[in-house]
Amino acid sequence: MSNDPGGRASVRPDSHEALPPIEAVKLRHPWRWLISFLLIAWVVLFIVDASHREAYDWSAYGKYVFDQRISKAALVTLQLTVYSMLLAVVLGVLLAVMRLSPNPVFKTVSWVYIWIFRGTPVYVQLVFWGLLATIYPSISVGIPGVTNLFDLPTTASFSLFWLAVIGLGLNEAAYMAEIVRSGLLSVDRGQDEAAKALGMSWSLTMRRIVLPQAMRIIIPPTGNEVISMLKTTSLVTAVPVATDLYTRSRDISSETFNPIPLLLVASTWYLFFTSILMVVQYFLEKRFARGHTQFAAAGDEGGLPEADVETLSEASPHD
Repeated sequence: MSNDPGGRASVRPDSHEALPPIEAVKLRHPWRWLISFLLIAWVVLFIVDASHREAYDWSAYGKYVFDQRISKAALVTLQLTVYSMLLAVVLGVLLAVMRLSPNPVFKTVSWVYIWIFRGTPVYVQLVFWGLLATIYPSISVGIPGVTNLFDLPTTASFSLFWLAVIGLGLNEAAYMAEIVRSGLLSVDRGQDEAAKALGMSWSLTMRRIVLPQAMRIIIPPTGNEVISMLKTTSLVTAVPVATDLYTRSRDISSETFNPIPLLLVASTWYLFFTSILMVVQYFLEKRFARGHTQFAAAGDEGGLPEADVETLSEASPHD
């Protein structure tokens, strides 16, 4: 303690006066523990009740969960999901680029496409694809009003499986276009300008600068769309495709007159595939967020990473 010229008391920074220790008191949350206990009790009671309920017919569930017809249908569901998402991603990227294009024709076509496919139910769209052979018995290839090179019979050229893939993929492309567009817009324009200043080409800039940063925004909703697509394949009965997981389990239940265990079988397979996709999505998000995570951690600590500090000190003009 000392007095300054104005007569006021001040405490020196190097004062040796001991401060009283701070005792942290842990907060108690009795209601939180009570609600947690009630939730656990409810889950246990539900499981115990379901294990003895005759309607679930667990013996039939165990009989059909690994049935060959069900496993083959599960493979068809995976194929529908993969092929549809591949078509959706490719077309979605194209639509996103068109939407961001300064060309008014490209921008309008992309906007109208997204408006139509996002504004109508996917089941209705699949019904139209199932009626494609009725609407267009054949597809003519050539110059309209001038010459006709050849005709493609619709029924012979497109199987129901590929009609379902086209219907699902075209619908999903509208959503993927918005996801990709939001990811590209999330990258600061200064990144693109800096790349141009360094003499990088457009393709190199997209590959090395824009896309790696945009993927951090694109991956999470894309993973959600893949999981959603897996479940949306149950709607291909509108085409109709009779070999997917849900349709096959429904057909078996109509033979056995016991639909509930077959619904549980289909749900088990959907949950199994969804769990795998969620794990893959987690590691993809972790990979593409590496740089952002390190930067955020450095910001939380109030400074740059140690390696960056050393680099800046070595390049300091005052040395």
